[in-house]
Amino acid sequence: MVVIMNLLPDKKTNRNLTDKQQSFLDNLVTTEGDFKKSAELAGYSGGNHYQVLKSLKEEVVDLASDVLARSAPKAAFKLVEMIDSNKPIPQASQKLNAAQTILDRVGIAKTERVQVDHNVQGGIFILPEKHSVVVEDAEYIDITTDKEE
Repeated sequence: MVVIMNLLPDKKTNRNLTDKQQSFLDNLVTTEGDFKKSAELAGYSGGNHYQVLKSLKEEVVDLASDVLARSAPKAAFKLVEMIDSNKPIPQASQKLNAAQTILDRVGIAKTERVQVDHNVQGGIFILPEKHSVVVEDAEYIDITTDKEE
């Protein structure tokens, strides 16, 4: 039994998809990313899978983001399982890297904290000494003279 799920977000794009295009995206999930097989299952002819993929690029990227978001809890639990396990875990470093990558890509990254301690004792800010500016060989007009009527 094949269950087709629409994993596309509801309102990210305002684009109306045809039944074939929606079927392609749904089949992309059930075939675990095999876009050639997805195109065939959706009813596209053999060589059209590249054109279909190109025309649905934004939707495919959104779909991939959703798949990663749905995998984030599994990745988080895998990290905790690896920490809590007393038994050796085969390929632990690869699993750790994969879980960290998934969490990084969905926006759950390690946070770096910077502590800033700033104690202000007074409200005085000392500026450097001002130097006078000497203008040589310049023309100027004296505008301070009063007009006599």
